[in-house]
Amino acid sequence: MTNLSTCFMIPEELPSQSFDSKGYFCGEETMPVYESVFMEDGETTRKIALETERPPQVEVHVWTIRKGILQHFHIEKISKRMFEELPHFKLVTRTTLSQWKIFTEGEAQISQMCSSRVCRTELEDLVKVLYLERSEKGHC
Repeated sequence: MTNLSTCFMIPEELPSQSFDSKGYFCGEETMPVYESVFMEDGETTRKIALETERPPQVEVHVWTIRKGILQHFHIEKISKRMFEELPHFKLVTRTTLSQWKIFTEGEAQISQMCSSRVCRTELEDLVKVLYLERSEKGHC
């Protein structure tokens, strides 16, 4: 079985931002981002979820990875109530709609590019887009 830390960056500490309030970044509202990583029989299922207020739903991006190759990728939209009943999701950060858009556009490119080759680094770099850097606040 592959060591999870060799396949995916899992933050040791959450960024020093408040998850309790809505919060704003450069005048843009932030939304919670959740992650779930599940490994079984050499296959990894990684889920990244964004919770939105309008409409009140959760968009879940599901990546199925086998031997470092992205085998399957799909998006599910579910109600907040349904999401709250799902196990294994952990709040990892808050992000803005503009950062989420960059993430989803990059995800579409990576899903094509990584269907035939190992893309661990590319997938990790894509997830990092969702983390808002304090230093960027000065560049608003």
